[in-house]
Amino acid sequence: MPGAAAPFLRPQRRAWPERPAGGRPPPSEQRAQAAAARARSSAAAPAERRRRVAPLAAAEEGEEPLLRGIFEISKRSCDVVLSARRLRWSPILPESPTGDSSVVSQAQEETIEMKDVFSVKLKRRRFVGQKKGGTLLGITVFKCLNKKENKLTDYAVHLNNLSEDHCHLWFRHLKEILNGFQNRPKSLKVFVNPSSHRREATRVYYDQVAPLFKLADIKTDVTVTEYEGHALSVLKECELQAFDGVVCVGGDGSVSEVAHGLLLKAQMDAGKDTDYIPTPVRAPVPLGVIPAGTTNILAHTLYGIKHAVTATLHIVMGHIQPVDVCTFSSPSKLLRFGFSAMFGFGARTLALAEKHRWMPSNQRKDFAFIKTLAELKPEECELSFLPLQIPQEDSHENDRKKKEKTKKKGSKDQWHKIQGHFLNVSIMAIPCLCSMAPRGLAPNTRLNNGSMALIAVQNTSRTEFIKHLKRYASMKNQFNFPFVETYTVQEVKVQPRLKSGLDANEDTYLNAASAEGNHPWNIDGDLMKEASEVHVRVHPQLINLYGVNTDDLETSQATCNCI
Repeated sequence: MPGAAAPFLRPQRRAWPERPAGGRPPPSEQRAQAAAARARSSAAAPAERRRRVAPLAAAEEGEEPLLRGIFEISKRSCDVVLSARRLRWSPILPESPTGDSSVVSQAQEETIEMKDVFSVKLKRRRFVGQKKGGTLLGITVFKCLNKKENKLTDYAVHLNNLSEDHCHLWFRHLKEILNGFQNRPKSLKVFVNPSSHRREATRVYYDQVAPLFKLADIKTDVTVTEYEGHALSVLKECELQAFDGVVCVGGDGSVSEVAHGLLLKAQMDAGKDTDYIPTPVRAPVPLGVIPAGTTNILAHTLYGIKHAVTATLHIVMGHIQPVDVCTFSSPSKLLRFGFSAMFGFGARTLALAEKHRWMPSNQRKDFAFIKTLAELKPEECELSFLPLQIPQEDSHENDRKKKEKTKKKGSKDQWHKIQGHFLNVSIMAIPCLCSMAPRGLAPNTRLNNGSMALIAVQNTSRTEFIKHLKRYASMKNQFNFPFVETYTVQEVKVQPRLKSGLDANEDTYLNAASAEGNHPWNIDGDLMKEASEVHVRVHPQLINLYGVNTDDLETSQATCNCI
């Protein structure tokens, strides 16, 4: 009956007595506790799954995590962990449809080494024309990416999160880590030579270099040179203590002038007599080279490639390489500092090219090379050199000191002399890599081994000399000729012999040089004329350059068919 079924259909709620102390909770409280436990388990499950799927190795490597949080990276929610050495993340994976947490797809963990990061910025959405404020979207991390053929590029990783507090906390920790890296410059003095090569140095700097400096929060003081020697005069009056480094945007000649000025300023600040410097002091700040010339020998030697972005990133990352430097002196004064020099064919070619500055750069150098080769003439001179003394390892300190004293006493008697007619004489403290000589003009020397390569090419036929030049453009040994002699030396003296008569058909630039008693020298692509003996000394690790060791570069297989 309906009246009898009503109590069965709508049973009355039973009143439970109060739970005694230490007793079991009522069913309703038990159900609430179970639901809370399931919620806690569900919240903890993703972290547990992440640990199973992509275990973060911070604990294994002894790295203490500084921060851990969730960001969206490449449209995927990721568990991100920051330590002093690395930034790691792995995707957060959903539960499997069956609820079996043991069946989970493997997720790929990604890592950025903090030593490869050069900038971190807060990412905001702004309206057109808005310069400040905006909606915070997250953090962008900029890293230096090493590509093939020694090329570097910048790469951005976006960590998206709309929480202001969360992003500012991570931003502060990331900046603290970056500020802890040594050798990374904060302020740079920049010289730009607008006349180098195809007058592209200014465009290269403002389009490719300056944006990266700004991104890395590097302050710059830029001088666009207006005449030859402008950079030298500015450096003499410059307060280098205000800068962390000096940068030159230009060709080999511009870099040579800035390097000379930087070292000369160091001697002046040290109170040394700049006319005679047997033991010069080191440059106070590093020098950076942005290639914007024709040959760019120093840039190729430091970076393995002519690439402005690569050179800039080496500067931004603070990659420091100590480099040997030579002093070129006459009997009465210091002429200049430099890394390499050529006397003879290499110097004559440069002297002729300088007299035809009105021609386009490539045409001018090709014209000078061909004309000098057509009028090939040897230089009569005397070469005196002091071979490199390599001390032998000795376990006894006293024996080592005795050997050093013996070498010092006998050093005056160890000079070697060569007299004759030479087509070219090269003196190089660095390998001098370039696109026309992928192995280097002096492949047996290094950036900082405390020695110079002396390469003397004696008089021979034009055909044999051309064969020797062609070897530079290949991977073959360019010194495997009977008329080529190579030495590893500490000092060199070059004494030209003045000719008694001159050929009336000789080129005008050579007549002028000989009439004045001056002989052209090619020092790092910069022309110098000197009449008397030139004394060249190598000074180990006298300057720091932004770059890497030549041995760490990938071997270039580039060839040149210019001859």
